Amino acid sequence: MHPHDSSKTPPSSHNPYRPLGRGMALVASLLVLGMFTLYFNNSLDARNNPNRQLQIAPGSELVLQRSRDGHYVFPGTINGQPVSFLLDTGATLVSVPAHLAGELGLEAGAQQRSITANGTVVTRATRVDALAFGPFDLRGVPASLNPGMAGDQVLLGMSVLKHLEFTQRGDTLILRALGNRTK
Repeated sequence: MHPHDSSKTPPSSHNPYRPLGRGMALVASLLVLGMFTLYFNNSLDARNNPNRQLQIAPGSELVLQRSRDGHYVFPGTINGQPVSFLLDTGATLVSVPAHLAGELGLEAGAQQRSITANGTVVTRATRVDALAFGPFDLRGVPASLNPGMAGDQVLLGMSVLKHLEFTQRGDTLILRALGNRTK
């Protein structure tokens, strides 16, 4: 290197832009990682809950897609409060986790015994003033408050399903209104 040549920086001198370049590379890496995380979380959520946005077909039909775990899960409301329903043809009543009773405006009534997949449990009778999902709106629905349900999903049992006709084709379930109890 020629003594008067300033076009090259000697290896021993400090470059003030090097830390900034490393920091920018780290920030860019974190942004890319964050974007991948959001994409994959949304992708997994769509597979686990494909009915986040309900498909209402012409003629007051509701079209549901089976989730990855084989269930039909979809949004709705109880007494105007948002809930997540899991369709359960084996449940006699709508079964609400007891810890949601206050939030949903449900009063605990008489004790009753319910036979569940996990055995017999003591539940409390209740009545849902307003239950809605998709195009369906039901009033005065018999239900139970189940203290053994730890999650927030509400089992939509036969006390609602008896008012609907349902047809399953592959991974798709179509619900239609029967009678005049729905909208």
